[in-house]
Amino acid sequence: MTATKTVKRIKENRVKYLLDHPLSTYYLIGGASVLLLLLGLVMVLSASSIESFKTFGSSYTLFQRQALFGVIGLVGLYFAARTSIQFWRGISKWLFIGAVVMLIAVLVIGVSVAGQRNWIEIFGPFRVQPSEFAKIALVVWGSDQLAKRVSYYREWKELLFPLVPVASIFMILVLMEGDFGNTFMLAAIMCGMLFVAGVPGRFFAGFAVFSIVGVWVLTLAAPYRMERITSWLNPNSDPLGIGWQLSQGHFALGTGGVLGVGLGASREKWGALPEAHTDFIFSVIGEELGLIGTLSVLLLFGLLAFAIFRLTRTSVDPFVRIASAGVGCWVVVQAIVNIGAVLGLLPITGVPLPFVSYGGSSLVPTLAAVGMLLCFARNEPGARQSLRRRQTARSLARR
Repeated sequence: MTATKTVKRIKENRVKYLLDHPLSTYYLIGGASVLLLLLGLVMVLSASSIESFKTFGSSYTLFQRQALFGVIGLVGLYFAARTSIQFWRGISKWLFIGAVVMLIAVLVIGVSVAGQRNWIEIFGPFRVQPSEFAKIALVVWGSDQLAKRVSYYREWKELLFPLVPVASIFMILVLMEGDFGNTFMLAAIMCGMLFVAGVPGRFFAGFAVFSIVGVWVLTLAAPYRMERITSWLNPNSDPLGIGWQLSQGHFALGTGGVLGVGLGASREKWGALPEAHTDFIFSVIGEELGLIGTLSVLLLFGLLAFAIFRLTRTSVDPFVRIASAGVGCWVVVQAIVNIGAVLGLLPITGVPLPFVSYGGSSLVPTLAAVGMLLCFARNEPGARQSLRRRQTARSLARR
């Protein structure tokens, strides 16, 4: 019994040592993100193979595009991680201008996909979704504006301007495109940054009431949104119509059991489950990899959330704290909304699962945001010292 306690204590001390290491946040953010990306590439290859063959005559076309997006995103992540905090604050204005131009441009020259005019064609089959890039622009620009005010503001209401009006304009423009899911995500990012900046809870209570009323009015104004709400409340009311996607998603999760039917062996991806490689890829994970696969995804997102909000809590730089909170709300809330919709706990809003779902417009900005977090983590005082010691040790070893 004593030996068992000793072993347990050694393990606990080892975990505590790893978590207390100056670079633990850096490695947790980078490691969890890359593992989610790799899992996403594997699952996109499996989930999109039938749709890809039916559309392009090859089972690998959609996977090859996603792999290209992943490479572009990783290159962006690497260079973003090698930058400085001053770099991000310096480009915040240009990111903001670029986002506004793209959000207006999509209303003029955008193309409609699935009833939403939120895409701009670049060349060939490649399109860009400005609302996804608006997220990182809002995080960087909003954090810079709040960081300038947190050191001298007298009343918390001073923190609301200009972030809340500008974020509201972003949300209105995205809503005009018919993209309700990313409108909600922009609101979540704004609230996360304001909370860390010091805005009290009564503002968020009022904002929540206003949002609920707004959602109800918008739902009444658009019949398809009302159908989604009624389908969410009672998915069995129309299982062959509006409730088909959710019912098939549940069937896929139930079929997988604990161990799954095997990688590549999904039956739902053969056309029964709409958007199998995008919005409902979590269902395919549950079918092919079972409960173990879905819990692994949740664990990786949990580790990522822990590391990001740990960076938010430990950093002394207000820009880093606010920007980290913005990215954390972006990734974590979007994962919750996507997985909650697949499980039937939340209405279907059409937002992808970060790092995992198919789509370069979502993947590339998300990886760039992770690169920014890695830049923050490696510039923490303890992390800088640890990196210097490691570089010195490597230089001595080469001699």
